[in-house]
Amino acid sequence: MSRPGKKRSRATLADKEGPATKFAKSKIQEEEEESMMSAAKERNSKPMGSGTGKATKEACPSVQGSKQAYSHWLMKSEPESRFEKGVDVKFGIEDLKAQPNQTACWDGVRNYQARNFMRDMKLGQEAFFYHSNCKEPGIAGIIKIVKEAYPDHTQFDKKDPHYDSSSTKENPKWSMVDVQFVRMTKRFIPLSELKAQHQAHRASGGPLKDMTLFTRQRLSVQPLTDEEFEFVLSLEEKPS
Repeated sequence: MSRPGKKRSRATLADKEGPATKFAKSKIQEEEEESMMSAAKERNSKPMGSGTGKATKEACPSVQGSKQAYSHWLMKSEPESRFEKGVDVKFGIEDLKAQPNQTACWDGVRNYQARNFMRDMKLGQEAFFYHSNCKEPGIAGIIKIVKEAYPDHTQFDKKDPHYDSSSTKENPKWSMVDVQFVRMTKRFIPLSELKAQHQAHRASGGPLKDMTLFTRQRLSVQPLTDEEFEFVLSLEEKPS
């Protein structure tokens, strides 16, 4: 959040262990291409049954037809300065804590599946605040949803890095939610530790075996099963 009263983007680059300066431009292009592919699927989808020609309700590509209800989430944001079209998109958990009522909108998401996950979020649900695109990525704290999905204002702002000229106020393409700080985790849980647990669980059948953080790494908003959330939460009690 670079200016008082102006909510800044939470859209992130792909996560990677190591210095943020090593991120390649191709990662941004890959995310844009993925979003464009998702958009094409939505445009080409056809309604079933009535044949009225009206568009069917959007669904996440990976869960279409067998949609699972989630009640916990992982949301990525960047705690270190990075300028996009002249705007600093930095927004770490300390920035959230500094907001009035420790609450802010989660704007700037420009991936269809991540957007759809936000549209699924319900009031009071909790999420991990994940520091992304930084020297040490990982989980820094817990936040909760205090306002369900509504149109993201940055899509209409020509000065914003995530302005979308194809979106209209009559038919907005992008959504956001409001989140509120709950607490810091008892210790920072790094990506390296989560990755080690994921790899061990793939062999043993543990709760993190299919964690979206590793199966769809580029998503900035990710669902968690109850088992995944509780297991990750238990890690804060263990020494680093």
